[in-house]
Amino acid sequence: MNEKTIFGLQVASLALIWILVILIGIWVANLLRLSYELADVPSATFGISIIAVPVFVTIASILTYVFVGLQKGKEKE
Repeated sequence: MNEKTIFGLQVASLALIWILVILIGIWVANLLRLSYELADVPSATFGISIIAVPVFVTIASILTYVFVGLQKGKEKE
């Protein structure tokens, strides 16, 4: 595989992880809104969102940091 194909696949995977993070955030917000509309206790949604959302954001941030760092290291060579 040539370098442009590999770079394109890396950018696509990076975009997909951020799309996943955004969709999870929208999903959790929708669950909170729905529990409010149904006058339900949103404790499970809060518990899941307090753990899951920061974990996904952290993983996506680390992958982005590594990708950018590898690209900067490539330019120096």
